[in-house]
Amino acid sequence: MNGIIDSNGRALINVDIRRDAIAVNVEVWVDTGFTGDIVLPQPKIDALGLHRSGSVDAILADGSKTVYPTCTCLMDWFGDVRRLEVVANEGTYPLLGVGLLLGLELCVNYSTLQLTLEVA
Repeated sequence: MNGIIDSNGRALINVDIRRDAIAVNVEVWVDTGFTGDIVLPQPKIDALGLHRSGSVDAILADGSKTVYPTCTCLMDWFGDVRRLEVVANEGTYPLLGVGLLLGLELCVNYSTLQLTLEVA
């Protein structure tokens, strides 16, 4: 899987997220500080029609604690369809976390502005 480094230095890839047959291609920011699978802004969750499934406790970068709602989605990931708990937030950018990077090799090359993600 290939991605890019944008002009702000963000490592970005595109993933397909869906609920049943409805799929949306989403550009996500690879966030190695996030230990979960995926975070989506509430408008993306609404567009997919995802239903709330629960909540998750979170510790933010500043050390503060909060609770976020979660939704279930399906994601096409390296030839498999995975059922994921999506963290919903009011942020601007979807995030892909370490939970989906485990077992993969991530290469972020700032000299060529390219990102590769492949099975290790």
